[in-house]
Amino acid sequence: MGDWELRPALTADVEAVAELRSVVLRADLERLGRYDEQRVRQRLRDGFSPAHTWLIEMGGAFAGCVSLRPAEDAHWLEHFYLAPHLQGNGVGAAVLRSLLARCDRDGVRVRLNVLRGSPARRLYERHGFTLEAEDPVDVFMVREPIRAAPVG
Repeated sequence: MGDWELRPALTADVEAVAELRSVVLRADLERLGRYDEQRVRQRLRDGFSPAHTWLIEMGGAFAGCVSLRPAEDAHWLEHFYLAPHLQGNGVGAAVLRSLLARCDRDGVRVRLNVLRGSPARRLYERHGFTLEAEDPVDVFMVREPIRAAPVG
């Protein structure tokens, strides 16, 4: 899996994240007939919030990103992208476990949406997310916080 760490995002990180988003989502968006190379980057720029975003680094190098945005009844897991050469080796699962542990400690529900047919859905299901709703493009999922068993 390799060592990874999260560092707070900076406004200056937006272009690297927008480019990674374009690469990571391209196959799924093309399959859905929705890929537009300008729009995929601009949507990230328009919604980028460094205050709620972390960069995933491996060996000090940019490897991905993830956002956990507070909302009224949950936190939204957004912009979770990992460089393609690092996918499938446990890094994404480790990052997700770390973020979900924080939410569990705080008793916070987590919501997300994933593109229909994306293999990422299996990752989320393995970590307790369940289907909430879907449309022709997106699958909306939710995970309730897991409470630790009382000690004693």
